[in-house]
Amino acid sequence: MTKKDTMKTKTDQELLKLLADTRAELRTVRFSAAGARAKDSNAPKKLRTKIAQMLTEQHARSTSSRQAASA
Repeated sequence: MTKKDTMKTKTDQELLKLLADTRAELRTVRFSAAGARAKDSNAPKKLRTKIAQMLTEQHARSTSSRQAASA
């Protein structure tokens, strides 16, 4: 059984790269859906959820580092 890969296990650089890639993928899915019927109609929702999880993890890391610096 493989270990589940979560946002918390990724480094800051990996998280930034994954965020940029996911945003680009969402853009292509959104504009390709304009011309023809999409294969996976839930793909945009899944990608937006993934982006929100990444942004939430980034925010949590920045607030925890700020609190550690001020203490």
